[in-house]
Amino acid sequence: MKVLLINAGPHKNGNTSLALSEVAKQLEKNGVEAEIVQVGVKPVRSCIACGQCRVKELGCCVFDDDICNRVIDKMAECDALVIGSPVYYGQPTGAALSLIHRMFFSAGHLFQNKPAAAVTVCRRGGATAAFQTLNMAFEMMNMPVVTSQYWNIVYGREQGEAALDTEGMQTMRTLADNMAFLLQRIHANGAPHYPEREEWQPMHFIRP
Repeated sequence: MKVLLINAGPHKNGNTSLALSEVAKQLEKNGVEAEIVQVGVKPVRSCIACGQCRVKELGCCVFDDDICNRVIDKMAECDALVIGSPVYYGQPTGAALSLIHRMFFSAGHLFQNKPAAAVTVCRRGGATAAFQTLNMAFEMMNMPVVTSQYWNIVYGREQGEAALDTEGMQTMRTLADNMAFLLQRIHANGAPHYPEREEWQPMHFIRP
């Protein structure tokens, strides 16, 4: 079993990285492999709603000049997802949202049913709003949202300050324990077992 953790913040050694590293270490203590992907400072395109990923049945985004498709490739070999983001104006980073929009739309089959969790890091406020924003995407993809002892929030401003948030770090470890527990149950008989789904019945509020 393997969990992919995405650091959607710009700083490789920042507080979001510290929080995700705590999750990764605890996952590995539970016998679950963990890989952290750093988005870094390179631009991440936004979805332009071209629909070419669906028309051409690509299974990935038609734009291949940033990290998006590399993350999709990694997700094909992973059983769960954690997305971590610093809080910008009460929201996740633009990179986090752009990645989610393009990954889920173009390669949603690789994310369906796999457990997911959001982690947000802030100086003072806005973390709950950013946390809820990330979780909304998971719920649309039938991804079981993994909980902890509190919302998955860590506090810290200057580099390294997140390590001083002892409750936040404990929350990260508890999140990892819960993620490992759920994965072990899903994979108890070898191949993953997911609930049977009804066929989707989409509708629009405005009828023709």
